[in-house]
Amino acid sequence: MNSLSSKDKSQHPDSLPPLVEGAGGGLKINVVTLGCSKNLVDSEVLLNQLAMDGFEVVHDSNDTDSDIVVINTCGFIHNAKEESVNTIMGFVGAKGRGEIEKLYVMGCLSERYKLDLEKEVPEVDKFFGKFDMKAVVNELKATYRPEFIYERKITTPSHFAYLKISEGCNRVCAFCAIPGMTGKHKSKSLEDLVKEAKYLAKKGVQEVLLIAQDLSYYGIDLYGKGMLAELIQKIAEIDGIEWIRLHYLYPTKFPMDILPLFKTVPKLCKYIDIPLQHSSNNVLKQMLRHVTTEETDALLLKIKEEVPGIAIRTTMLVGHPGETENDFEQLKRFILKHKFDRLGTFTYSHEEGTYGYQKYKDDVPEELKQTRQEELMGIQQIISSQMNAAKVGQILKVIIDREDDEFFVGRTEFDSPEVDGEVLISKEVRLKKGQFYQVEITGSDEFDLYGRIVKDKNGYSVILRPE
Repeated sequence: MNSLSSKDKSQHPDSLPPLVEGAGGGLKINVVTLGCSKNLVDSEVLLNQLAMDGFEVVHDSNDTDSDIVVINTCGFIHNAKEESVNTIMGFVGAKGRGEIEKLYVMGCLSERYKLDLEKEVPEVDKFFGKFDMKAVVNELKATYRPEFIYERKITTPSHFAYLKISEGCNRVCAFCAIPGMTGKHKSKSLEDLVKEAKYLAKKGVQEVLLIAQDLSYYGIDLYGKGMLAELIQKIAEIDGIEWIRLHYLYPTKFPMDILPLFKTVPKLCKYIDIPLQHSSNNVLKQMLRHVTTEETDALLLKIKEEVPGIAIRTTMLVGHPGETENDFEQLKRFILKHKFDRLGTFTYSHEEGTYGYQKYKDDVPEELKQTRQEELMGIQQIISSQMNAAKVGQILKVIIDREDDEFFVGRTEFDSPEVDGEVLISKEVRLKKGQFYQVEITGSDEFDLYGRIVKDKNGYSVILRPE
């Protein structure tokens, strides 16, 4: 591993109560989460398991006043690995100064590089892989309770939460190291997911974000057919859930049966996250994406035809081995043609263990990768600015996420938390976090919208209550 060389304990009523004389004994544990929302879900489960045994638990604290620190790492690409290593070394320093007693590392980085890490960072008390939750709990002399694995200490704002519907991935994209860390796709059962969603609803969650490495494959391994549409319908029946959002739909064998649900299931946000990665046939072939430019075009047009007004988020990768200037120009034309509501980019990282690392030379200079990334984001900034400007004058349903010094900050159904734009609402009236309101959009910039609360004839804010 090259980067290492540089150096409220409240429970759901159905839960077991924290043990008065449990393993925790008043010890404080800080669980630090790096990487994606799938890691966050794992951390939330771990926090709950430990809290049930009497530990005081905190999440993502930068302070070093905890007795024990558990770092849940990411090992996806170079930048993520570097962040994980730097975080580990920061807490190694804290341990050396006597500020913390024990330091443990789990997650994708240690799943991928466990032997290297043990050798290079002996100050860490123990390393665990991505799927070693039980071993972590046992190491801390706590009791692992599989019957409560669906329960979590929610670390997001209490009105939204992520619901991980599967682990692993059966795709073998040339650039991606994730299948090597997570293994083959493994769906959770419908029954277990409905149980978890009901738990979240009882905890006050109103927006559920379905996540997986590949939502498109959900159910095929368990039921012999795709079951995403049925899962959406079952979650929509749960009282308290008002928004259902879809993240990470693979374009190959896209589940077309979900498209009618955007009309028939009001709780399903008109929003999909479909990471396309590229649009040039040459690069798509090199990436082993098993989809063509023409098929991608047809899919996007079909989605927009079936679901007018849907917001589409995507991700593009630049600098993949073999990407020519013509390929990049084709990608720019593709983005200008389809005008994605949200677009993220990242540069190719030559990752050990991937098909690309074994078969290709990393032949696009780093400086050119960065230039191409900046050029794409410049194009997207103009597109986003135009699309946001078109919303001025509209009245939209907005959920309030938080309050800052100047504004109440919320989102429409077209924006996912933490990755997309926000609605900044003037403080004419007090608004409640987690509540839905009607908001008139009064202004925009390339990232965010500005608005004011719509009032009824009596001057009261128009609050949107569950239907």
